[in-house]
Amino acid sequence: MATSRPDLPPGTSGNYAVSIAQPLNVVEGPLNSLALLLLTVTGVGVLGAATAGVAIARSGLRPVEQLTGTAEHIARTEDLAVRIPVDGKDEIARLSQSFNSMTEALATSRDRQQQLIADAGHELRTPLTSLRTNIELLVRSEKSGRKLPEGVRSDLLTSITAQIGELASLIGDLQELSRSDARSSSSSFQAVAFHQVTERALSRAKLRGANLHFSIDLQEWYVWAEPVALERAIVNLLDNAIKFSPNDATVTVRLDKGQLSIRDEGPGIGSTELPHVFDRFWRSPSARSLPGSGLGLAIVAKTVKQSGGTVSLQSREESGTEALMCMPGSPKPPPGGTNDG
Repeated sequence: MATSRPDLPPGTSGNYAVSIAQPLNVVEGPLNSLALLLLTVTGVGVLGAATAGVAIARSGLRPVEQLTGTAEHIARTEDLAVRIPVDGKDEIARLSQSFNSMTEALATSRDRQQQLIADAGHELRTPLTSLRTNIELLVRSEKSGRKLPEGVRSDLLTSITAQIGELASLIGDLQELSRSDARSSSSSFQAVAFHQVTERALSRAKLRGANLHFSIDLQEWYVWAEPVALERAIVNLLDNAIKFSPNDATVTVRLDKGQLSIRDEGPGIGSTELPHVFDRFWRSPSARSLPGSGLGLAIVAKTVKQSGGTVSLQSREESGTEALMCMPGSPKPPPGGTNDG
């Protein structure tokens, strides 16, 4: 601070300065304390954030760890019965639910495959045993030099031929059922004239039912299906009707607005048996003495389901059985026509 003094001589300056000094500790002390405080707060904040992040990450990834552990367990033990607990509705919960659905589908598929193998082995055992017995009788007769009576030998050869045909049919049915139950490749599906496929199936089925009459009324209908598989399914339904129809009976075949009806005049099926007619290898007690593998209607159900349709049997004892196959489609041909010839 500068000022002037009136008592000084003229020409002498009256300005002066006052300097005040203080130790730097007065300033550095608070600054250092503040820096230490900020460093402590920052360290605590970083440590707290890291701890919280780890906790949140572990909590969020716990379902993923469960999913990983379950997948490793299934790969190691092939135990498809294991399920992951699903909690919440987030993406992880959806992933867990999808994984559970996948393992459930795989378990069902494996069970059905094992059941198919077991049933196939059971069904193959009977014709193979009979075939082996008949062939051994023929071989023993040739080796011993004691020829069988001509009638017996002829019956054996006829039985062997029938058994070989039964085995071939059973193997063909098994090959059809061994294909994936999922929808077939889109390249094998095409626009099909349902009425024309039914006509071809009828021409094949009539050869087996020469002693029957057929009442036929087919309206035009076009569907999206596998032509060969669809024709085989219709043949199976017709064969079923022919098999159980008495001589000179009438098999009625109607196709109207996508619903194919095949009705016979046979003994019918009991109400307790109807729920099982589409099961693999199931055969009615009254039909076990007749030719067949018990796979025909199972193939029908699979083919119709793949094409988006439905099939059912309606029956009353002593008044025949009616098979109803309903296929989605149109009464008019598609713009590009059909290619099912």
